[in-house]
Amino acid sequence: MDIALGLLVIVAVVCAGSALGRKLNIPVPLVLVLAGVAGSFLPLIPPVVLNPELVLVGLLPPLLYAAAFRTSLFDFKTNRRSIGLLSVGYVIFGTLGVGLVVWWLFPEIPLAAAFALGAVVAPPDAVAATAIARKVGMPRRIVNILEGESLVNDATALVCLRAAVAAIAGSVSALDVAGGFVVAAGGGLAVGLAVAYVLTEIRKRVHNVAINTSTSLMAPFVAYLPAEAIHASGVLAVVVTGLVMGTKAPSMPNGAARQSARSNWDTIQFLLENSVFLLIGLQVRTIVESVQDDSLGAGRVWFGCAVVLLAVLVLRPVWVFPATYLPRLIPSVRRSDPAPPWQFPAIVSWAGMRGVVTLAAVLTLPDDLQHRNVLVLAAMVVVGGTLVLQGFTLPALVRALGLPGPDRREDALNQASLMQLATAAGMERLEQLRRGSDPPEVMDMLRRRTQERGLAAWERLGRPTAEAATPSQRYAQLRMAMLEAERDKVLELRRGGDFAHEVLSEVLERLDVEESMLDASLNELDSAADGGGEGLSQPGGVCDHLTAAMPAPVPDNPACSGCEREGTSPVHLRMCLACGTVGCCDSSAGRHASRHFKDTGHPVMRSAEPGEDWRWCYVDELLG
Repeated sequence: MDIALGLLVIVAVVCAGSALGRKLNIPVPLVLVLAGVAGSFLPLIPPVVLNPELVLVGLLPPLLYAAAFRTSLFDFKTNRRSIGLLSVGYVIFGTLGVGLVVWWLFPEIPLAAAFALGAVVAPPDAVAATAIARKVGMPRRIVNILEGESLVNDATALVCLRAAVAAIAGSVSALDVAGGFVVAAGGGLAVGLAVAYVLTEIRKRVHNVAINTSTSLMAPFVAYLPAEAIHASGVLAVVVTGLVMGTKAPSMPNGAARQSARSNWDTIQFLLENSVFLLIGLQVRTIVESVQDDSLGAGRVWFGCAVVLLAVLVLRPVWVFPATYLPRLIPSVRRSDPAPPWQFPAIVSWAGMRGVVTLAAVLTLPDDLQHRNVLVLAAMVVVGGTLVLQGFTLPALVRALGLPGPDRREDALNQASLMQLATAAGMERLEQLRRGSDPPEVMDMLRRRTQERGLAAWERLGRPTAEAATPSQRYAQLRMAMLEAERDKVLELRRGGDFAHEVLSEVLERLDVEESMLDASLNELDSAADGGGEGLSQPGGVCDHLTAAMPAPVPDNPACSGCEREGTSPVHLRMCLACGTVGCCDSSAGRHASRHFKDTGHPVMRSAEPGEDWRWCYVDELLG
């Protein structure tokens, strides 16, 4: 009964804290950590002792899998050098640096134990990095690098921790440590690829939605447990499985199973990742009380913990800045990946929040280790300090450095262009498959519905107002009202008992499916009415600038000269129709197309991306 009540309270607090954080526009992880800290000192809440096995086996695999599943393998490969330098290089550097600081502060603690604490606090938390980075609205490349780092760094840290614990128990050689890295990395990669292949083949052949979804939910544990059994990295195996299966998922059959798995994983990830932050806060009272009688003295212990936190904050930029710019001294690296502005490594340096893996890992230290409670407290101070200091100040730092996040208007344009290309491919396939015997009304319906879907994407570029919805959004409003009346009628008939339960359930399920398809349009309308985003005028709007701007062909191999001059990378390219200057889009770091308009007043540009021919008037904010 106590366990059931505890789980109920945790879920209730997670839901309430998440809603409050979103309402107050405060990062949800910080709200839940503070709620946990407050709760840990309430007399009615018993001391909470975190079971490291629960975190490392029960929580970490599904959280990493969910994050890896949603991570683009292409983005991961594109940023592999940066991710590798952070997830492997920085973790080893942090382990050694923090270990030496701890040994200097507390000579009574064995050097191997000091290195164990360094390994524990070295890796930033996967959940904290992703949750806060996306909330802040950082440039996409920074988010991709932080996500990639947080997926792999736990594997490096746990290998370092194993080596340190082995050194505490006896002697360990550098060859043993190197061999452990090779086994962990190679075994984790092999197990992850094998599990991904087997599960993908199974899911291709299983069409039952419940079984297919259950197979997806098993994936992180099917990858983690065999890898750990052969002393490989279970963390790395889970990440590899998630990356591969996430890449393969869209091309697999059975859309209903994909939708079901996505919905279930959304719920699981929400509950687990937010419960993790609540559990961090709930540990505070127990850990603080455990060091009261330590022979090192309370003042010395707390001062040492503060210095360890400072070392963690300082060591990250000490590694990140050289790791960012030194590789680009190699000409081939510099040509393929120009150096980013200094603001990029500054943000990456400050986005190093630690989380529950740090706490769980430090609790695996041997119980008979001298001054073990001091090491646990130091890990807690690092977790709490980084979450509060970095988590609260990161949004202000991003704004102060002027780093643009993803441009919603640019994303809407690209989404509409992509939908247009997909629609054209669908229409081409329709013409290939049509037969002379096909009813004309069926062909007309297919063409009309396909074209309406494509037009709906362009409609979302309209300037949003509370009074005027796009045709597709108005359709969604009216259809939702109709569905409500239809559902009320079915429920009324259900009370009469004239129809079988199975028949009624099937009809209600079909109404639910249609309603879920309309939710996206209504959510967009609500965001627009709340001023939640910028929009563009609908295609077909007329202005003198668009009329006067004659279409011009895009040159071969276009490039943004501003990005080349400043050493930044463009996301998408745009071309001025007045002078032919090519600049980068507003999602790029330089925003050179918009800067060209401000400098010259040339009003109209066109997309310079392959297959796109739309134009945009900066003056009248009209799409042509």
